[in-house]
Amino acid sequence: MSEGTKADPWRLLTAPGSSEYQMYRDPDAEPPALVCQVGATTLKYHLRAIEDLHAWLTEQGDWVPLGAADESKPAPDGSVEAWGRDPANPVGGWYGLRKGYRGRFGMYLPPLLEALGLAELTHEKRNNTVRALPRT
Repeated sequence: MSEGTKADPWRLLTAPGSSEYQMYRDPDAEPPALVCQVGATTLKYHLRAIEDLHAWLTEQGDWVPLGAADESKPAPDGSVEAWGRDPANPVGGWYGLRKGYRGRFGMYLPPLLEALGLAELTHEKRNNTVRALPRT
């Protein structure tokens, strides 16, 4: 497994396996960021999203829909995407840091949690779900 640094990013696939992307930690950014490179597009999320999302999924105790959506579109209730925007989450709203590119939290974070051994995903063409795995 890679180190999750800019020099050695995580190489990931979306839940359906249809798109490749890379992610890495940038702990020196303000605030510390998780950088997601999808082709020529760069998205940034709060670095704490890894731990926060795992904790939330653990609280849910069952499968949760991903609900990935662009920032300008509504997120399905009860989904990872909706939680990633919810004013009641630990960061008080959007985990996405780059205005105009704050969405797709439900697309890009769950596969990272799966790669880190923190969650398991379904891998269907559509309507994928995720659930937390206990820390080992």
